Amino acid sequence: MNQLADTLKSRRQKLSKLVNFPVILRSGSRKSRNFPANTYPFRASSHFLYFAGLSLEDAIVKIEGERLTLFLDDPKPASALWHGESPTRDQIAEAIGADAAYPLSEITSGIEIDNLELQKAIIELRLIHDESAIAEIRKAIAVTVEAHQAGIQATLSAKTEAQIRAAMESVILSHNMTCAYNSIVTVHGEVLHNEQYHHPVHPGDLVLADVGAETQSGWASDITRTWSASGTFSPTQKAIYDVVLEAHDRAIAKICPGIEYRDIHLLACEVLAEGLVDLGILRGQPADLVDQDAHALFFPHGIGHLLGLDVHDMEDLGDLAGYAAGRSRSARFGLGYLRLDRLLRAGMIVTIEPGFYQVPAILNDPERREKYRDVVNWQQLEKFSDVRGIRIEDDILVTTEGSEILSAALPTSAN
Repeated sequence: MNQLADTLKSRRQKLSKLVNFPVILRSGSRKSRNFPANTYPFRASSHFLYFAGLSLEDAIVKIEGERLTLFLDDPKPASALWHGESPTRDQIAEAIGADAAYPLSEITSGIEIDNLELQKAIIELRLIHDESAIAEIRKAIAVTVEAHQAGIQATLSAKTEAQIRAAMESVILSHNMTCAYNSIVTVHGEVLHNEQYHHPVHPGDLVLADVGAETQSGWASDITRTWSASGTFSPTQKAIYDVVLEAHDRAIAKICPGIEYRDIHLLACEVLAEGLVDLGILRGQPADLVDQDAHALFFPHGIGHLLGLDVHDMEDLGDLAGYAAGRSRSARFGLGYLRLDRLLRAGMIVTIEPGFYQVPAILNDPERREKYRDVVNWQQLEKFSDVRGIRIEDDILVTTEGSEILSAALPTSAN
């Protein structure tokens, strides 16, 4: 049996200890862009990928205990004209260690992913990565680090964001990988998920690049860096950058098994608040400012999320994966976007991504201006107008002893 087949068998063995019914997982089908023959690139369901290992189009696997059955139609003879020769059903079955393989028409019944008990079982498995998953994520991260290095270099001569994006994504493509999500490469870092790339790049700008590669088997990476377009931060830019970096470093230092991820988020919020007090932007005690959600004026999102086969791993299941049993999202301004609220365990991979943003929709909101009028020094804040947005993000493996920064090869220092 090959390594892939061994890994998949091990995952089935673990699943069999959690459920006692036959499981059906579907890969999905291609989606057309505008007419049937013009399709978006196919990417199989992540739950299917976890147990089947290959991104097979229009395929189904059935898991009964340790037994794996593949249901897949052999390619039609005419498909070779357009797509070349494809592996047969039996060849694919052998590659993934399937015990049997049949045409799709012979599928039999089983429990599918909309079943809550199955969802909880798969979450329990996918929360803790096996060695094969970690190895794949390391591959994705290595390519992503190279892509960011190319982006930093390209910025020196780039006229637009699109040119920096092209340099970064070309590295990913050259390794026969894809982007794990739509790249964010922008001088408007105040737009958290900015997918516009037409803006000109000027020497005084900060470039925020949130770009991650995905391996052929579907495993994701997610790294963000912010750098100066000229190569040198202004004094105000560096001051804010160092505050964000301190929150980043302190949060990572706290990661270990048994720590609540929510507490890591709140620590980062307090460090940010403390830094903004030191810069004269906020007034008050950092802990009190966090209790009032004043920090969220500049850091409205959570400290990070799970990472795996999805860049926000298993969020197709809503908060069932991110939130431990009995927990639900807070309605608070400073906690509502926290994507993960669980006790950390060895084998988890999470992101840590604090930021500082001057979002007009938040800072110009009359109700918030009134609520926080005594804790924000708006006149002092104007001195930092050249800081639209800064985010620093790394991918962290929780180990038995603490943590490992998987993306440590990409420096974070402003220098």
